[in-house]
Amino acid sequence: MTHVVSEACIRCKYTDCVDVCPVDCFREGPNMLVIDPDECIDCAVCIPECPVNAIYAEEDLPADQLAFIKLNAELALADGWKSITKRKPALPDAEEWKDKTGKISELVR
Repeated sequence: MTHVVSEACIRCKYTDCVDVCPVDCFREGPNMLVIDPDECIDCAVCIPECPVNAIYAEEDLPADQLAFIKLNAELALADGWKSITKRKPALPDAEEWKDKTGKISELVR
């Protein structure tokens, strides 16, 4: 099993999680982070660090977020999605987006 970044991260991209990751499994896209399932060691230290509760153990992922298992794996290998290991400021309008749902159409690949 691995950990998965869900839809809650889209248009927020808080990076508190990357500071605590011991294996550098996070990848950064234009408006979301994902976890590379081949790098994740299931330590779970990232889960409590996410201010929008966007990270789940794969087995705990809500049913409406299951597509993010495949999406994390796909985007972790996508061109332009690079490893991120240091915290950065969240997106400028993250506070406006943090509690919204149904954001999949906002994902920039």
